[in-house]
Amino acid sequence: MRTALASTTDNKLRVAATMDAYFAYVEDEGGAFRLVFESDLTNEPAVRERVDRVSLQCAEAISQVIAEDTGLSKDESMLLAVGLGGVSQVVARYWLSSESPIPRDKAVELLTSLAWRGIAGFPLHPVDGQLSAEGH
Repeated sequence: MRTALASTTDNKLRVAATMDAYFAYVEDEGGAFRLVFESDLTNEPAVRERVDRVSLQCAEAISQVIAEDTGLSKDESMLLAVGLGGVSQVVARYWLSSESPIPRDKAVELLTSLAWRGIAGFPLHPVDGQLSAEGH
Protein backbone atom coordinates (compact mmCIF):
# COMPACT_ATOMS: atom_id res chain seq x y z
CA MET A 1 0.00 0.00 0.00
CA ARG A 2 2.79 2.42 0.90
CA THR A 3 4.57 1.67 -2.38
CA ALA A 4 1.39 2.40 -4.32
CA LEU A 5 0.84 5.67 -2.45
CA ALA A 6 4.43 6.76 -3.07
CA SER A 7 4.41 5.74 -6.74
CA THR A 8 3.12 9.12 -7.98
CA THR A 9 2.01 12.56 -6.87
CA ASP A 10 -1.01 12.41 -9.19
CA ASN A 11 -3.86 11.60 -6.83
CA LYS A 12 -6.05 9.88 -9.43
CA LEU A 13 -3.15 7.56 -10.23
CA ARG A 14 -2.59 7.04 -6.50
CA VAL A 15 -6.16 5.84 -6.11
CA ALA A 16 -5.72 3.46 -9.05
CA ALA A 17 -2.38 2.17 -7.73
CA THR A 18 -3.74 1.48 -4.26
CA MET A 19 -6.85 -0.26 -5.61
CA ASP A 20 -4.68 -2.37 -7.89
CA ALA A 21 -2.35 -3.26 -5.01
CA TYR A 22 -5.26 -4.51 -2.95
CA PHE A 23 -6.75 -6.52 -5.81
CA ALA A 24 -3.33 -8.05 -6.50
CA TYR A 25 -3.05 -9.03 -2.83
CA VAL A 26 -6.52 -10.59 -2.85
CA GLU A 27 -5.95 -12.39 -6.16
CA ASP A 28 -2.57 -13.92 -5.22
CA GLU A 29 -3.30 -17.66 -5.05
CA GLY A 30 -0.47 -18.38 -2.63
CA GLY A 31 -0.99 -15.23 -0.63
CA ALA A 32 -1.95 -14.60 2.93
CA PHE A 33 -5.34 -13.20 2.02
CA ARG A 34 -6.79 -16.59 1.13
CA LEU A 35 -5.20 -18.24 4.13
CA VAL A 36 -6.60 -15.70 6.55
CA PHE A 37 -9.95 -14.72 5.04
CA GLU A 38 -11.01 -18.04 3.55
CA SER A 39 -10.49 -19.91 6.79
CA ASP A 40 -11.46 -19.59 10.43
CA LEU A 41 -8.16 -17.93 11.31
CA THR A 42 -9.78 -14.54 11.80
CA ASN A 43 -11.61 -16.05 14.78
CA GLU A 44 -8.27 -16.40 16.55
CA PRO A 45 -7.66 -13.28 18.69
CA ALA A 46 -3.98 -12.96 17.71
CA VAL A 47 -4.80 -13.20 14.01
CA ARG A 48 -7.72 -10.76 14.30
CA GLU A 49 -5.48 -8.29 16.16
CA ARG A 50 -2.84 -8.51 13.41
CA VAL A 51 -5.41 -8.09 10.62
CA ASP A 52 -6.94 -5.10 12.39
CA ARG A 53 -3.49 -3.56 12.96
CA VAL A 54 -2.51 -3.91 9.28
CA SER A 55 -5.86 -2.44 8.19
CA LEU A 56 -5.30 0.48 10.56
CA GLN A 57 -1.77 1.03 9.22
CA CYS A 58 -3.09 1.10 5.65
CA ALA A 59 -5.80 3.58 6.63
CA GLU A 60 -3.25 5.76 8.42
CA ALA A 61 -1.04 5.86 5.31
CA ILE A 62 -3.99 6.87 3.13
CA SER A 63 -5.16 9.34 5.76
CA GLN A 64 -1.81 11.08 5.78
CA VAL A 65 -2.01 11.72 2.04
CA ILE A 66 -5.60 12.97 2.33
CA ALA A 67 -4.73 15.32 5.20
CA GLU A 68 -1.67 16.71 3.41
CA ASP A 69 -3.54 17.27 0.17
CA THR A 70 -6.82 18.62 1.50
CA GLY A 71 -6.03 20.29 4.79
CA LEU A 72 -8.73 18.20 6.48
CA SER A 73 -8.18 17.32 10.12
CA LYS A 74 -6.55 14.05 11.13
CA ASP A 75 -9.91 12.67 12.27
CA GLU A 76 -11.70 13.70 9.08
CA SER A 77 -8.91 12.29 6.90
CA MET A 78 -8.90 9.03 8.84
CA LEU A 79 -12.65 8.62 8.40
CA LEU A 80 -12.30 9.05 4.63
CA ALA A 81 -9.30 6.71 4.53
CA VAL A 82 -11.14 3.98 6.41
CA GLY A 83 -14.05 4.42 4.00
CA LEU A 84 -11.83 4.07 0.94
CA GLY A 85 -10.10 1.06 2.46
CA GLY A 86 -13.39 -0.54 3.36
CA VAL A 87 -14.79 -0.08 -0.13
CA SER A 88 -11.71 -1.68 -1.69
CA GLN A 89 -11.76 -4.60 0.75
CA VAL A 90 -15.45 -5.37 0.33
CA VAL A 91 -15.41 -5.07 -3.45
CA ALA A 92 -12.20 -7.07 -3.90
CA ARG A 93 -13.47 -9.83 -1.61
CA TYR A 94 -16.77 -9.93 -3.51
CA TRP A 95 -14.92 -9.98 -6.83
CA LEU A 96 -12.80 -12.92 -5.68
CA SER A 97 -15.50 -14.96 -3.96
CA SER A 98 -18.05 -14.53 -6.74
CA GLU A 99 -15.51 -15.66 -9.34
CA SER A 100 -16.54 -12.59 -11.28
CA PRO A 101 -16.11 -12.74 -15.06
CA ILE A 102 -14.83 -9.16 -14.88
CA PRO A 103 -11.04 -9.16 -15.38
CA ARG A 104 -8.98 -7.69 -12.52
CA ASP A 105 -7.85 -4.66 -14.52
CA LYS A 106 -11.46 -3.79 -15.42
CA ALA A 107 -12.61 -4.32 -11.82
CA VAL A 108 -9.83 -2.02 -10.59
CA GLU A 109 -10.77 0.56 -13.23
CA LEU A 110 -14.42 0.52 -12.17
CA LEU A 111 -13.64 0.77 -8.47
CA THR A 112 -11.03 3.47 -9.07
CA SER A 113 -13.61 5.50 -10.97
CA LEU A 114 -16.10 5.17 -8.13
CA ALA A 115 -13.55 6.07 -5.44
CA TRP A 116 -11.98 8.90 -7.43
CA ARG A 117 -15.32 10.54 -8.10
CA GLY A 118 -15.90 10.61 -4.36
CA ILE A 119 -12.51 11.68 -3.04
CA ALA A 120 -11.92 14.19 -5.85
CA GLY A 121 -14.78 16.23 -4.40
CA PHE A 122 -12.49 17.34 -1.58
CA PRO A 123 -10.51 20.32 -2.86
CA LEU A 124 -6.75 20.30 -2.72
CA HIS A 125 -5.22 22.47 -0.05
CA PRO A 126 -3.08 25.28 -1.47
CA VAL A 127 0.51 25.48 -0.27
CA ASP A 128 2.36 28.76 -0.93
CA GLY A 129 -0.08 29.68 -3.69
CA GLN A 130 0.38 26.29 -5.35
CA LEU A 131 -1.77 23.20 -5.17
CA SER A 132 -0.16 20.64 -2.91
CA ALA A 133 -0.47 17.75 -5.36
CA GLU A 134 -1.40 16.97 -8.94
CA GLY A 135 -4.40 15.02 -10.08
CA HIS A 136 -7.30 17.27 -9.32
